[in-house]
Amino acid sequence: MASLPNALANPSSVLRLPPGRLVDATVDGPWHEPLLWCGDKPVAPGDWASLRAAGRDLGLLPVLLDVDTPRGGPEDWDLDPARVSYPGDHDAREVLDSYRSDFAEDAVEDGPEAEDGHGAGYGHGDDPVGRNAAPDAWQGLAPATEPHPDPDRDAADTADILADGVPWLHQPRPALVPARRSADIPAAIGWTGPVNHDNDVARLCAVLRSWEDRFGARVLALTFDQLVLSVAAPPTTLQHAEAVAAEHYAFCPDNIDQGIHPLPRYAREAVLDTHLWRFWWD
Repeated sequence: MASLPNALANPSSVLRLPPGRLVDATVDGPWHEPLLWCGDKPVAPGDWASLRAAGRDLGLLPVLLDVDTPRGGPEDWDLDPARVSYPGDHDAREVLDSYRSDFAEDAVEDGPEAEDGHGAGYGHGDDPVGRNAAPDAWQGLAPATEPHPDPDRDAADTADILADGVPWLHQPRPALVPARRSADIPAAIGWTGPVNHDNDVARLCAVLRSWEDRFGARVLALTFDQLVLSVAAPPTTLQHAEAVAAEHYAFCPDNIDQGIHPLPRYAREAVLDTHLWRFWWD
């Protein structure tokens, strides 16, 4: 599919932005057009909503970028747009299925003792998070929740909470990215945070599109290795949250393997009635 015109390449008088810089740095050198605009001042409450209004008609979408990561700001994140495919060419269920199949293959390679998974991604014993669950335990995409009337308003409210300060974002800056939809922002800039899990972030963006449709999710913030979503309509029952948690595990195993586990606990603490989903890849 043809790309939208990049409004950052030829800024118009309509686009009035605070002081900031255009970023075109990639792992292979300068990109042929700006990948994003990043503000110079720390994000303040109201910035996300203001940028959403400013960029809406120009094909630009807001995101918060942490410029104080161990790898610095986005200029130093090894962005790689040349490697990225188009999110719309991938199916969310097929992407998650492929990750689950990879887990099953790992279990076989690890030996019989690793094949004792039980339930829909939930294991126990030496496999507390269910990485080695049988392939037929994976039941596919969880159902959608009742649609939220205004996911962008929910995203703006959640962005304001981040602007007030959270321990895992050090110096977030307001930014704009040329993208068709919020779920495509990581692909639009060639973000490589999950490269050890999948070297084509567009496949993950296909899942983000599905979460956008089913749960009103928006890409709210990025660091070198973290992805933060606002979620306007999260699951409200434990059973539904556990089904979504299984998707999270396929999407980002490190969240559970090196974070909250076992998976039912993750579902209760990080998915159920939770309007902010945060993912981290080692």
